[in-house]
This record gives sequence, C-alpha cells and structure tokens, in this order.
Amino acid sequence: MDNTLFGLADKQWIWIATVVFASTFVLGTYSAIKLHRRTGRPYVLALVTFGWILQTIGLYARGLQYGGCPLSNQFELVQFMVWSAIAIYIFVGPSFRVSLLGVFTSGFACLFSILSMVFEHWDNPSREPIFGDSPWIETHAALALFSYGVFGVLTLTSVMYLLQSRSLKQKKVVGGLFPFLPSLVELVSINGRLLAMGFIILTVSLGIGYSYFIEDLSSVLTVKLASTVAVWLAYGIILFLRFKLILSSKKFAWVCVIVFIAALLSLAAVDREPETETPSPQASILNSSTGDS
Repeated sequence: MDNTLFGLADKQWIWIATVVFASTFVLGTYSAIKLHRRTGRPYVLALVTFGWILQTIGLYARGLQYGGCPLSNQFELVQFMVWSAIAIYIFVGPSFRVSLLGVFTSGFACLFSILSMVFEHWDNPSREPIFGDSPWIETHAALALFSYGVFGVLTLTSVMYLLQSRSLKQKKVVGGLFPFLPSLVELVSINGRLLAMGFIILTVSLGIGYSYFIEDLSSVLTVKLASTVAVWLAYGIILFLRFKLILSSKKFAWVCVIVFIAALLSLAAVDREPETETPSPQASILNSSTGDS
C-alpha cells in the first residue's frame, strides 16, 4: 500500500523524479547531437539534484512503514541503488569535471526507475524488511546497495571509455556525443577512483554484516550472502589486476560492465526471503491433539 507524503503517494514522487531524470537525459543528448554543444554542467547538476530530492521524498515515504531504509523488495532495492548512483554524481561527480556524466547518470536513473515500476511483481505487498530489525544489519544492507550505486557510475564511465576508444580508433571526426567525452587518460583515472571507492564501501558493509551474522548464523540466508561475497570478490580481483597493470584499460572497462550486470542479477538472490520452518507431522498432530483437548 502506497504511503502519502505532502499529498502524493510514494510512487507518484518516484514517477515525477523519473520524468525529471528522463528530461535531463533528453535535453543533454539533444544539445550534444543536434545543437553540437554541451549542456552547462550547473544546469544538469541542478536538474539531477531536483530529481534526486523528489526521489528521496518518495523513498522516505516508503521507509515510514518500516521505520528505516526501504529495502523490503526488489523494487526498493533497485530504487535505492539508483538513488545511490545519483548521490555519487551530485556529491562526487563535479570533482571529475565530466560534463556528460550527469547526462549518462540521468539516463541510467531513468532506465532502472522505469524497469522497477514496469515489473509490478518486483514491488511485493508490504512486509517486514528482509534484513531484519537490527540497525547494524540495516546499515550493512544500505552500504551494500550504495556500493552498487558507485559501481553503476563506474559502469557509465567505463562505457564512456569504450565509446571514446572506439571513436579514436576510427581516426576520423565523429559527431554526436563523442566530441564531448573526456580523454582516455581522464577516464582511466576516474574509473580507478570509482572502483576503489565502491570496493571499500562494500568491504565495510560485509564487515558490519559479518560481525552481526557471526552471532546468529541461523539468520543468514546462504544464497544472499554468497551472492554479495561473489560480487565483492569479483571487484576485488579487478582492483588487484588493475593495480598490478595486468588488465589493459580497455579490458578493465569491459570487465566492469560485465561484472555490474552480474551484480544486478544477484539482486534477485538478495530479495529472497528466508524460508519459514515447517512443523513436522508429529508436531502438527501434537498441536491438533492439544487443541482438541
């Protein structure tokens, strides 16, 4: 059931935010392709920030029913990941000085917001948060999803690298978005910083989760834990190979894109609810006998 805040339901706030993200993406793309000029970074940042605030209101309204982060189903997991990616662009992105990053990020947010709302079964009926009532495990979950947002921005800058590399390999003047892409050297530096940031955040998340789960192993859903650890290992290996210069910049970009797609697929495992324990036949008979007496 939708929660209402300031006269609008939570999904209405998220829909309006999605429209703002879509408008930003269309405006930036049209400006580059048709007008052959980049949209001013302050204008893009202002629009994306406005959309992010609207999305924050929607997610806050969602969280009111739990008294915490809205992380109870796949719809909310995807929305929180999108929120995190936008937050990274707003608070860290300007330091990269990449004018098209806001356009790419708004397109990313628009795409995944629409997908999360189109697949209605992702938004299960209201239930208890799948991460339990502990503030520590909620922090673990929020940080893990936030790291996915960082890896989402890393995927965007990796795509930028692949596009720029392709345009340079053609050795001819290419129109469209290509003239406004940053240099390969800049993108290599940005990709490295984003990977390190995301990996550190995910490591802290797993550390918090481990300190909680070690006290109550019965609360751990094996598939959920295994999928998160697998994502952590994958990005850790990429970071190591890149640090040792074993991976070329182009292979690094491709691997980042592929691993992020795999990480998104792992959200289905994170969304799984722990199986409830079914009583044995003997217990059922005993309970029925007790009830009859």
